[in-house]
Amino acid sequence: MEIRPDIFLVIFLAALVTFLPRVLPLMLLSRISIPDWGMRWLSYVPIAVMAALVAQELFIEGGKFAALSTNVELIAALPTFWVAVRTRSLLGTVVTGILSLMLLRMLF
Repeated sequence: MEIRPDIFLVIFLAALVTFLPRVLPLMLLSRISIPDWGMRWLSYVPIAVMAALVAQELFIEGGKFAALSTNVELIAALPTFWVAVRTRSLLGTVVTGILSLMLLRMLF
């Protein structure tokens, strides 16, 4: 099997583009000491990313704000959020979310 040079170059460059943004910050940040305020700031990044992903799924449908009255995902998120806050159990939260959404879709 022959590999065309242009295809190989595209694959190599795509690998490089996905590899560098992951490795360079690790290499640079492992050599310096980040101050406490920077570490506190970085601790909020996963929460902010998750909130943005969840909010987009709950409130936006087809590029527009979803109607709150027919938004079963938002209604199912309410008991799911309650279970997550009360129990701090990932399994309980996931099961509650799946069951809530399943029941609401059966009803509506």
